[in-house]
Amino acid sequence: MADAVAKLEQAVEILRKEVTRLSGTNPDQEEIRKLQYRYGYYLDKCLYQEVVELFSEHPDTYVEFLGGRYLKKEGAQRLYATRFAKAFVGGRNGPVHGFLLDHPQLQGIVDVDYSQAAANGSGARAKGRFRTLMQAGVHVSQATKHPRGVAQWFEGGLYTNEFIKEADGTWRIWRLRYVPFWHGDVEHGWAYKVAGFVPFMSKTFPEDPLGPDMVLAEDQRMMWPDTRVVPFHYNHPVTGEPVKEEDMQAPQFGEPASSALPALNTKV
Repeated sequence: MADAVAKLEQAVEILRKEVTRLSGTNPDQEEIRKLQYRYGYYLDKCLYQEVVELFSEHPDTYVEFLGGRYLKKEGAQRLYATRFAKAFVGGRNGPVHGFLLDHPQLQGIVDVDYSQAAANGSGARAKGRFRTLMQAGVHVSQATKHPRGVAQWFEGGLYTNEFIKEADGTWRIWRLRYVPFWHGDVEHGWAYKVAGFVPFMSKTFPEDPLGPDMVLAEDQRMMWPDTRVVPFHYNHPVTGEPVKEEDMQAPQFGEPASSALPALNTKV
C-alpha cells in the first residue's frame, strides 16, 4: 500500500510540473533568474565566497572563463575566492575602497527541463542565457595602492549557464560559461582596443596554482574583434530550427564563411 501511495505522489508531482510548464507561470524559471541576479550582485562587491556557495556540489560542476575550465566546486573556489580575490581585492572577501566592478545581469532567457528529474522530484535541469555590460576601474585616489593603478574600462559578455535543482528543492549553478565578448577603455572606446586584454588561460592546475583544470582549443576562444555567435541553448521560437553553423561564424567582410574560424561549441 505504501509503495502505491508513493508512486501516486510521484505521478501527481510530475503532472503538477507539466501543468506549471504548459501554463507559462513557471516559478522555477523565476528562481533561476533570481539565482543568476544574486550571482551578479555578489560579484559586484567581490563577495567571492558567497558566489562559490551558489554552485552545486555535483561532480560535473564547472566554470568556464577565458578559455579555461575549472572543474567541480573546488575549481570555482580556486577561480573566484583565490584568483579573482588576489587580483582585485588583495585576497579578501568583499570590496576594497576605490575598486569598481559593476556586473549587471540582463536579458535572462531560462528554459527548464524536467525530463531528467529523479523519481523523488529533484534533479531537474535548466539552461539560461544572460548578458552583462560591466563597468570597472580603480579610482585615481587609490592608484598607488592598487596593483592596477588608475584604470577604467567597459566589458561586454554572455553567460550560457546550466542549473540543477538539488534534493532540498533549491536551484544551484551547475555549469557556468562566461564569454567576455569585448573590452573597451573609456578613453578610446572599443574600436581601437587591440591590446591590454586579460590573456587566455594557457597553463593548468597545479602548474599554475590559480589555473584551470583544462584549457580549451584555441579556435574555441574568442575576444573582440572576433564576433562569432555564442551558441544558443534554444531553437528559433517560430521555425523550431537552430541557427545554421555557418551563420554563427564571422568571416571578414565580403569573404565566405569557409574562410573563417569554426563556430563556437559550448559542449567542448
